[in-house]
Amino acid sequence: MDTSKYSVGYYPAPGTHVKWVQKDHIEKAPAWCSVDLRDGNQSLIIPMSLEEKIEFYKLLLQLGFKEIEVGFPAASETEYEFLRTLIERDMIPDDVTVQVLTQCREHIIRKTFDACKGAPNAIIHFYNSTSVAQREQVFRKSKEEIKQIAVDGAKLVKRLAAEYEGNFRFEYSPESFTGTEPEYALEVCNAVLDVLEPSVDNNVIINLPVTVEMSMPHVYASQVEYMSENLKYREHVTVSLHPHNDRGTGVADTELALLAGADRVEGTLFGNGERTGNVDIITLAMNMYSHGVDPKLDFSDMPSIVEVYEKCTRMHVYERSPYAGALVFAAFSGSHQDAIAKGMNWRKEKNLHAWTVPYIPIDPQDISRTYDADVIRVNSQSGKGGIGYLLEQSYGYVLPPKMREHFSYLCKSVSDHDHRELKGDDVLSIFKEHYLDLKAPLSIANMTFTQKDGGVDAYVTFEKDGQKNTVHTTGNGSLDAVSNALKAYTGSVYKLKVYTEHSVQEQCSDSTAAAYIGLEKEDGTLCWGAGTDTDIIRAGINALISAYNNLITE
Repeated sequence: MDTSKYSVGYYPAPGTHVKWVQKDHIEKAPAWCSVDLRDGNQSLIIPMSLEEKIEFYKLLLQLGFKEIEVGFPAASETEYEFLRTLIERDMIPDDVTVQVLTQCREHIIRKTFDACKGAPNAIIHFYNSTSVAQREQVFRKSKEEIKQIAVDGAKLVKRLAAEYEGNFRFEYSPESFTGTEPEYALEVCNAVLDVLEPSVDNNVIINLPVTVEMSMPHVYASQVEYMSENLKYREHVTVSLHPHNDRGTGVADTELALLAGADRVEGTLFGNGERTGNVDIITLAMNMYSHGVDPKLDFSDMPSIVEVYEKCTRMHVYERSPYAGALVFAAFSGSHQDAIAKGMNWRKEKNLHAWTVPYIPIDPQDISRTYDADVIRVNSQSGKGGIGYLLEQSYGYVLPPKMREHFSYLCKSVSDHDHRELKGDDVLSIFKEHYLDLKAPLSIANMTFTQKDGGVDAYVTFEKDGQKNTVHTTGNGSLDAVSNALKAYTGSVYKLKVYTEHSVQEQCSDSTAAAYIGLEKEDGTLCWGAGTDTDIIRAGINALISAYNNLITE
């Protein structure tokens, strides 16, 4: 790998522009503009059809976007037809503005206005490239010549806006801003603004695109701060960002540039776009949400958003994509699961509204994800805390700590042997198979109890290998009496070491009570059993027999 061919290709802002450093979070949502239907669409191997673009457009409206770039109408008939469809079918709400892109070339600008004719609200976004590389290699023009292209484009869009039916705003981009000297970019933008004459009734957008990421995010932030502080008509100018993600820092570029004074962001859902993509609006908005800032976009049904996105674009949302990926809340590690389970219980115990659960930055339920299916995931790396929490949350069984540990080893063993993740139903199946209401090799066919002398007099009929035997015994309670009968019948030696019980949630079981018993063998090991019944005494006896069956078979 030869690093000698590379050198710094960006131009830092002159002077010191670091006011953004003093801010620690974004205080309010920017104006959002989705460019999924233009920038995102042109990056697809198979661009969206008219029907798919309409479906995606409706999704963007549902999410709350008020500005939507619908295409480059002069570039293809599909994009031209799409815009005309929106206008002619009256599909643009009064509070929504469509945006179209055009180069600073006369015939393209004119066709763009033809496509926009009659639009209730439209942004004409015109651009030309200003970078050193483009000036020298592509256009082979001087700075003055490149600036004149921008000025001529501004004059034409201003004149045509007065001639065509519709309500138009203007946006100008010095394309490849990150490869342009900031002083020169400012000169070009101010020349454009002098033509467009921003005012109270004529807000103009100056867009500063990260056409290609060339620097670390703080450099871009200082460039944006420099532009924001030196643009003419600043009170009537919206400073917009359009970051790409070539260095993988598109989100960081945008967040720091918003701190530096930018007002607006152009991006796409899930970061789709040319090369490594555009900035991901979902990540940006949800980052704000996680800091308690309303992003003014509704991502409360993330699974449905993913479904429509994948259907229309034929792209796949990566499993680790922030917030939306299938595995972003998933905890397989035992220590993580234990901390999450304890954090969940802490919120419940303290009746907290604030979200402070370890390892999980936002409440998954806020975006229609679930704790059982999305957070606690069971494989051979999982631990007792997570597995026990999953069993409790999904099915209502609250195992004693030592039993939960024993159960976790069973689950991990199955996962390891089968080389697969265990779902909730798998976990429940293992619990039932190994602990719950076990009736083999020994079961109780019948029981009768009589209160006597402060205790219980019992007749217990055991059944094993098809043979029934009745034992008469006493105890200080029904469970103690059955345990004494069991010892007398089998000759076994054990201690009833652990006993817990609780009611079972109705959605988890038809039973109303569950009991858990740990029997200690002579060598000190514990054998576990669980039982359920509408009667708590019988649930405990079922747990005792289950534990005993494990004692004689393990």
